Amino acid sequence: MQIEKYRTNSLSVNALLGLIASNDIAIPEIQRPFVWKNKQVRDLLDSLYKGYPTGYIILWKNPSVKLKDGTMSSGKKILIDGQQRITALMTSIAGISIVNSDYKKTRVKIAFDPFAALSNDKEAEIFAVQDQSHLKSKRWIPDVAEVFKTGFSTFKFINQYCTDNPDMDAEVLNNILTNLQYIGNRQIGVIELEEHLDIDIVTDIFIRINS
Repeated sequence: MQIEKYRTNSLSVNALLGLIASNDIAIPEIQRPFVWKNKQVRDLLDSLYKGYPTGYIILWKNPSVKLKDGTMSSGKKILIDGQQRITALMTSIAGISIVNSDYKKTRVKIAFDPFAALSNDKEAEIFAVQDQSHLKSKRWIPDVAEVFKTGFSTFKFINQYCTDNPDMDAEVLNNILTNLQYIGNRQIGVIELEEHLDIDIVTDIFIRINS
């Protein structure tokens, strides 16, 4: 009888970012640098906000895999596929600087428009890649990472935002912020490869998925 090579479950965005922060999930040498365009980061947040599925990530637990920083995995969960999505979440939500394909340290900042979130127009631009216009605007939240920070004061933010935007109702804005922060609770599918698999099989799985 053939032994199962994987099992499936799901983890919330917050749980995945927590595992990254605690170094329980690591990136192996076979992974690519972060190559997504900023627009793709924006689209990922928009999909999570709307409750759309965003695909599976693949993890593998193995004690003897060399990581991108040159160390060994030592029993950590290895991110086999999904690096671009995880890195996008790290930079846009967790506010962590990343190294892009040009080997430059940077952050992808995503802005959010609460008024657009109220619109019935399916084409309304709720999220946008931050530029100077979002920094100058009182309507836009220029960097959604601020809303996800520990210690973020919803009360203070609502008071200031409604002062700057008298057309916005405080209770409505509170609901919008709750929906935005709920991105952290969205579930992402996880395929976990069994730890007994040989590195050649895992590499073959990675190649086939990315071909």
